Amino acid sequence: MNCELISVGTEILLGDILNTNVQYLSRELACLGIGVMHHSTVGDNSERLRAALDLAFSRCELVILTGGLGPTPDDLTKEVCAAYFGLDLYEDKDILCDIQAYFRNKKIPMPESNKKQALVPENSTVLRNRNGTAPGFIAEKDGKIIVVLPGPPKEMEPMFRKEVKEYLKKYTDGIILSHNIRTFGIGESAMSERVEHLLSLSNPTVAPYAKSGEALLRVTAKADSEEEAERLMKPVVEEINELVGNYIYGIDVDSVERATVNLLKEKKLTVALAESCTGGLCAKRLTDISGASEVFHCGVVSYSNEIKHKVLGVKKEHLEKYTAVSPVVAAEMALGAKKLGGADFGAAVTGYAGPFYEDCKDPVGLIYIAATDGEELFIKKLVTGHNKGESARDYNRTVSASNVINEIRLLAKAYPEKRSEGIKIEEFFKAYQ
Repeated sequence: MNCELISVGTEILLGDILNTNVQYLSRELACLGIGVMHHSTVGDNSERLRAALDLAFSRCELVILTGGLGPTPDDLTKEVCAAYFGLDLYEDKDILCDIQAYFRNKKIPMPESNKKQALVPENSTVLRNRNGTAPGFIAEKDGKIIVVLPGPPKEMEPMFRKEVKEYLKKYTDGIILSHNIRTFGIGESAMSERVEHLLSLSNPTVAPYAKSGEALLRVTAKADSEEEAERLMKPVVEEINELVGNYIYGIDVDSVERATVNLLKEKKLTVALAESCTGGLCAKRLTDISGASEVFHCGVVSYSNEIKHKVLGVKKEHLEKYTAVSPVVAAEMALGAKKLGGADFGAAVTGYAGPFYEDCKDPVGLIYIAATDGEELFIKKLVTGHNKGESARDYNRTVSASNVINEIRLLAKAYPEKRSEGIKIEEFFKAYQ
């Protein structure tokens, strides 16, 4: 069975909200073995929505719509979809009770307009909303299936997971299962070359993808059961691990920061940060992860040279002679953060994020990163090549933060052993005496 997803809402077309529903639904449907062929977005307009349904059903048997189920006159999804299948609307007493209870629990009066949401199509499977006021529904006619869900993810996701997913299982002929192998420090093309012979496999398939500063390989299998899919993927995942294992930071982990926090927690290690060009982004990304309080001691955003000196102990003569964007300043920042936070590791970043700096001989995108365990230093130099416009600034900050977090991960991964590329602290500073 093939499916098309239609997102309804003028606010999506205007870019006022980020549409995460299609990402969630595409993943869930893939696990069911249902192929998503198209994503469409249409505004709150009945004629355009009907035209979108015509096009969708001309190429798919299943259409899932999200949004446009509110109480206002421009919320037309339910009405258009019911009319498309020739279904009359009636007031569902149970749904009306749900809506009244929703407002009663919030201790606010229910607007009269919300009664509209209790109207549902006849001869349909009504989907009750436990997290809002808009019910969904499923209807079938002439071999076509339409599923209508509310737009807010907090309402749509549980409704799909608890009711729609089970309903659709009878139309599937197997499952599609994937593992995402995430890497850091190797580009998409270099990674692809290492596994080139695997990219032509048919089941499971192997596909490379890239994002800012990272690359991943998605291994996907289709089978009658989850166990069979796992059996098909296991030798491929093992071979990929042999070929690019040094760069892999996790399998089915959503980010390098989650992998890092998990590893620090596992080994009972802590970290403190000093940031300049990233402005606290490293600390934010780490503390976005639940449980980070166990491993994250502190972060210092040291934009000015004065703070670098007074708070982190960076030497004034080093700032004057080598500038704030230099290996020695990055090293002193990392050591200062470790001391200030009393952590096992210290890490720091300083650089030119962009988009432009007057009287600067160094290029925008020049970044120095330092990490330390108190005995050795690990220095990394980045030259991103992104130097024009605000997009360059965002890219440089994102990639810099990712590299800082990955350096912490590498320290934790090796612990209690030492990383081979480190340099003794006293040896490093001899060059700056």
